[in-house]
Amino acid sequence: MKKKLSIYQALAILSLFVFTVMILALAFGDFLDQTFNVIGIRVATLFVAFASFCSSTAFSLLIFMHNRTVTKANEDANHRAELFRELSFASSNYSIIEFMDRMLIYDESARYIEKYVGKKVLDFHMIEKQVSERDVFEMPSDYSFISIKIPFKVVEGKVVSAITFDSLKFKRDNEVFEFVSPQTHNDGRVYILYNEQTKRNNVIVNLILPKKADFFISSKINMFSKITVHMEIRSLLGVSVKGISELYFTNPEQIEGDGTNTYKINSANFTLSEMPRVTGLYGPEKS
Repeated sequence: MKKKLSIYQALAILSLFVFTVMILALAFGDFLDQTFNVIGIRVATLFVAFASFCSSTAFSLLIFMHNRTVTKANEDANHRAELFRELSFASSNYSIIEFMDRMLIYDESARYIEKYVGKKVLDFHMIEKQVSERDVFEMPSDYSFISIKIPFKVVEGKVVSAITFDSLKFKRDNEVFEFVSPQTHNDGRVYILYNEQTKRNNVIVNLILPKKADFFISSKINMFSKITVHMEIRSLLGVSVKGISELYFTNPEQIEGDGTNTYKINSANFTLSEMPRVTGLYGPEKS
């Protein structure tokens, strides 16, 4: 805006200068004719040519500025139209899930511990908030590795392509166990498994915490009062929503033979924390 005003001011000063010189030349016409004679005519011709050049330049500049303003207005309109198309696409292609049936908690398979943690890769893992990844890699024998499996269904929207957990909180009386994604990962991506027998999808995430923590002991029933999941759900078409899911369930009265605790989910409340938005898609995994 300031640059535009300075150009207008320069044009106004130049026009005023040309007008002043013209008036002076008209007032002292006889003096110029007697003093310069033919040269005066040439000077006047050069002045007129210069004035014409200035006027044509000013006119061209005004046209250029007008075209630039129109171009900027068109770009803004196109950007708004693109945003509207993106919002329309996002509003009709998101996914919202609901956890259901029975949640399972059990010791993680040693094969997967070796596959991921043994190779210093924490894909599909979340760690307790105070735990250091470096300590896990250096002293894995000091840590417990627990798997969580929760069935879910899509209650609204399209097929789910990926689910990530930002944080996972288990509450037991006044004690809270909070798990977060590893520092080397932007989010805690969970594994989605389709069960052919039950015809249901399941999310599976592995938790890492110190053995001294009284979180899960496979030889006894482990009581919890509530689980809070901060997560992001991405549809097959790349539309993501963020929300908070709270799970209320019945604690198991007995444990399975392999130490698995089974919790019947009585209620799962999902609260949307961010409106649907179009995001990038996950590429193929690198081996």
